[in-house]
Amino acid sequence: MISTFRQWALRLGSYALSGIYRLYRTHPAVWRFMARHYRPRMARFARLNAWMTCQFAALDVPAYADFLRRRDWEFRWFDLGSYPPTDKDGYVRAYPEHERCRNGRLEIAGSVVDESSGSSGQPFNWVRSRAELRAVHRNLAAYATMIFPAQRRFVINAYSMGAWATGTNTGIAMSRIAMVKNTGPDIRKIIDTLRHFGPDFEYVVTAYPPFLKRLLDELDAERFPWDAYRISGLVGGEGMTEALRDYLERRFRKVRSGYGASDLTIGMAGETELSVWVRRRLRTDAELRTRLLGPDEQRLPMVFQYNPLETYLETTDGNEILCTINSTAVVNPKVRYNIGDEGRLATLPEVLAAIGDPGVRAEAEAAMRVDGMRLPLLFLFGRKDSTISYMGANIYPQDIEYGLYDGNPYAHLIEGFCLELVEDERLESRPTIHLQLRSPVRLDAAQQALLTDSCQAGVLAHLTRASRDFAESLAEDPSAADVRVVVHDHGTGPFAGAGPKLKNVYLIKGQPA
Repeated sequence: MISTFRQWALRLGSYALSGIYRLYRTHPAVWRFMARHYRPRMARFARLNAWMTCQFAALDVPAYADFLRRRDWEFRWFDLGSYPPTDKDGYVRAYPEHERCRNGRLEIAGSVVDESSGSSGQPFNWVRSRAELRAVHRNLAAYATMIFPAQRRFVINAYSMGAWATGTNTGIAMSRIAMVKNTGPDIRKIIDTLRHFGPDFEYVVTAYPPFLKRLLDELDAERFPWDAYRISGLVGGEGMTEALRDYLERRFRKVRSGYGASDLTIGMAGETELSVWVRRRLRTDAELRTRLLGPDEQRLPMVFQYNPLETYLETTDGNEILCTINSTAVVNPKVRYNIGDEGRLATLPEVLAAIGDPGVRAEAEAAMRVDGMRLPLLFLFGRKDSTISYMGANIYPQDIEYGLYDGNPYAHLIEGFCLELVEDERLESRPTIHLQLRSPVRLDAAQQALLTDSCQAGVLAHLTRASRDFAESLAEDPSAADVRVVVHDHGTGPFAGAGPKLKNVYLIKGQPA
């Protein structure tokens, strides 16, 4: 039994740390100062607060107290690892909403309910308090001012404005530092807005990555005067390959991605000039890849910087990310929560030390000076189950995206894609890539053949370069090259009924072609 004195000592310490965090969130300039002056030794304070957050949950949250009791947990001072991880199946599904809140009560006034997209198979509701949302909005706004500095900033919020967390919270957050129009994913409204307000603003379009591509293709089709405008993109909700970034940055001045989860919070981490530089370097620098990711890692992760004082991250032995939200404002505490994302963590000095060539290190330091963040880095591979296995190789949706968009002269015809394993009449399973054409595009048989051949060649070339397992399979069995591409008119085939407001679903499981 924890003594009353011990409880008060814990509470005073935690509220003091949370108070310090609130100070640097009061204004974007203060937040930027902290991000630019973070040092690795501050991680000890972040871990201490994560431990306090877990202990408060043990004291104040009925569900978490029961969760610990069922696992024979025993209190140990300053031992964060003593608290068992939580997740959606073993914790969220197991306890009703109010029991997962502090003192077993929902905060009513000012609370907002977000709904996850249901990509995991079932939509979930997530309650956030007024104070929690204010912190989220301040953090996201401060990050945007650092990444997109401007005097006349105009944000066009193209996220869905339904029950999903990203759209409504992005609009509120951006209104702190910009003029905002919440168009939702309506391309016509966005184009009309750009033409109405003209080129005298620094535009930032917030959207899912595939929607940003659709917007670019539509603007190109209308011969939009890109050179007269300054438009950037802030994307989230799913991963983005460098091939897609290269495609987008033919027109957009800069495209950066944020990392978050409806289970936890939006704005957990964000791309910076340095993180993008590191990711692009990992494509070609085998030595750096080995030092940062391990000798056998063939995938290219997303790379973000994150603030451990706000969002304390750990990794399991299986490299799954555990997250603790370090804030007393969270009504439904998230403690050592595992959302199933795979990743690795590194401090900024560790990343710089991994770069052996002094000239290359100078490039990294120059990239770092653009945004100035000194925060640690998150190397994010995404959900561990987001693959199909083929000929002994794991194929990820990101692999397909690279092949479809990297140097493909027909990429502007594609609206999206999905992937599945299809068993043919010989009972052999082959990966099949379904392509959805943009809505105004109609192709005859010859044109479809050109698109299919180009996409198949691009995907095979990327898989051969990026996946050692696939390359070996191809060398041993040339039939491994039988990666099939099927072209569908807009809204047909596996894309029938898939509204444009939802995040893309890239894997089809158990569905016939």
